[in-house]
Amino acid sequence: MIRLTWLQFRTQAVTAAAALAAFAALLAATGPHLASLYAASGLSGCHGGGCQNLAGSFEAQVQSTGIDAALYVIGLGIILLAPAVIGLFWGAPLIARELETGTSALAWNQSVTRTRWLAVKLTVIGLTAMAVTEGLSLMQAWWAAPLGRAAGLGAPAGALIQGRFTQLIFASHGITPLGYAAFAFALGVTAGALIRRTIPAMAVTLAVFAALQIAMPLWIRPHFAPADRTVIATSPGNEAGGATGPGGDTLTLVATSLPGQPGAWILSSGPVNAAGQPVSTVPAACTASSIENNLPDFDGCLTSQGVREAISYQPASRYWPFQWAETALYLALALALVGYCFRRLNRRRS
Repeated sequence: MIRLTWLQFRTQAVTAAAALAAFAALLAATGPHLASLYAASGLSGCHGGGCQNLAGSFEAQVQSTGIDAALYVIGLGIILLAPAVIGLFWGAPLIARELETGTSALAWNQSVTRTRWLAVKLTVIGLTAMAVTEGLSLMQAWWAAPLGRAAGLGAPAGALIQGRFTQLIFASHGITPLGYAAFAFALGVTAGALIRRTIPAMAVTLAVFAALQIAMPLWIRPHFAPADRTVIATSPGNEAGGATGPGGDTLTLVATSLPGQPGAWILSSGPVNAAGQPVSTVPAACTASSIENNLPDFDGCLTSQGVREAISYQPASRYWPFQWAETALYLALALALVGYCFRRLNRRRS
């Protein structure tokens, strides 16, 4: 049965192997240049606040090369799309095609039981799907390591330098791609078993997987652990916003970084008064100085009036616990879908 599965799956396996080899060759050819730019930037021996200027120069150099910036974006896109492609083209047809073409009458009435037939196919193809996706992630992580090290030094976020908790980086690095691939594959198989037609099953797989990938960072991931909260003084280097609105009397503060917590995931932020209560208007004493948002005395005026910035965040130290939690969640969903597929397949009469 294992040999038969590989024979039926050989076209997809060869295609995946070729894609991995091409991706690896491209990264191996361009990786040394990116590493040399990082070595020349001086970031390797940088400590403290001076790293921000060096990181900005390093990012500008990477963007100026064109190929490195494009390859970075393309690599992230490939990793993010790989689980969906696996669910569509490997998962959805697995059972649906057998039912659609009528070959199930032959495949499921031989000496091999339905349970064994499905178990072998899910194991062989599912493990391959997980290996391919994680392989792409590991290769891209090796190539983009200089950008990751620059972000780890507390460099300001940019188009290429992003913290590990940002949506694109978190979903394409670490071990989460394993969970995504397993879930997408199991989702495709389940959709095919339910709908019994390949094309509609592919559409349902894509819709459900995309919806969950959007919902996860917005409503689920932030609650893997209770958020930490702190109140800091307003500072142009830590927040954006200021006096807004038609009359310049609406106060908006959006934290862009957190002093002493490099790489923290900022969930929410806003101005509060000395009592810790949210405020939405500029204090009367600061109205005149808030006409121009970048005046140097505006933040000082807010501080003198007791206005601070309250920030809710997840510390950078929770990156790996969150990776494990999200991966475990997706694997649990995948196992639940696989269990349903076994139950449904064994209840069919033909």
